[in-house]
Amino acid sequence: MKESLKLLGIDTSSIACSVALSDGESIFERHVEQPRKHTELVLPMIKEVLSESKSELADLDAIVLGNGPGSFIGMRIAASVSQGLAHGTGLDIIPVSSLSAVAAEALEASEENYIAVAQDAHMNEVYLGLYVRDKFNKPKSLVNESLQEQAVIEFFETHNQNFLTAGHGWSCYPELARLNSKWICGQSHILYPRATWLLALADISAAIKPQNIQPAYLRQKVAELPSNK
Repeated sequence: MKESLKLLGIDTSSIACSVALSDGESIFERHVEQPRKHTELVLPMIKEVLSESKSELADLDAIVLGNGPGSFIGMRIAASVSQGLAHGTGLDIIPVSSLSAVAAEALEASEENYIAVAQDAHMNEVYLGLYVRDKFNKPKSLVNESLQEQAVIEFFETHNQNFLTAGHGWSCYPELARLNSKWICGQSHILYPRATWLLALADISAAIKPQNIQPAYLRQKVAELPSNK
C-alpha cells in the first residue's frame, strides 16, 4: 500500500465490527467486539472515521473489504456496505483476507515466523489459514484457506514446522489444539480481524469493480441462495 493513498477498510466477518481510514499519514479506527450489532454499528463508525479524518467518501482512492472467510451474515454486511458506498462514488474495492489481517497483526506482535489462524466456522469446524512472514514482514499464505475439522492439520504433519496460533477458533475447539499440540509453539492474543491491518495488506493493483466482489464463504452449502422452485 502506497502511503499517499486514502483508503477505507471495513471488516464485519467476526464478532468484531471494525472500520479504519488511512489518509497516508494517520489511521483513524473504530473497533467494537459486539456480536449481532454490525448492521447498527458499521455506518455510524464509517461516518465517525470520515469526520475525524476530515474526509469525504469522494476523497477516497478505494475501499478495502475484509473478505472473510468468517460469519456468513457478517461478510454479507461488509460486502453490501462496501458495494453501496463504492457504487455511489465510483470507487473500486480491494478484497483482503480477514484471516490474513489477523496473521499480520499477530506477526507484528511476535518474533515467530509461522502463524496458524483459525476462526470459528461452527459445525465443529474452523476456517484455517497458514502463513509465513515474508521479507516485507507481512503474512504469505502457505496453503489455500480452508475448512478444517477437529483433526490433525495435514500441512503440520507433512512439513513438521512449529506455528504460533492466532484467532478465536483455537479456543472454541480446544480438541483441535490438542491434536496439533506437537506443532504449536504458542498462542497469540490476537483473536479477530482489525480494519487497520486490512489497510496494511491492501494492494491497489488488486482493486476490482464492486459488482465483482465474491466473499470467501468456503462453506458453499450455507452460502448458496435457495432456488425459486
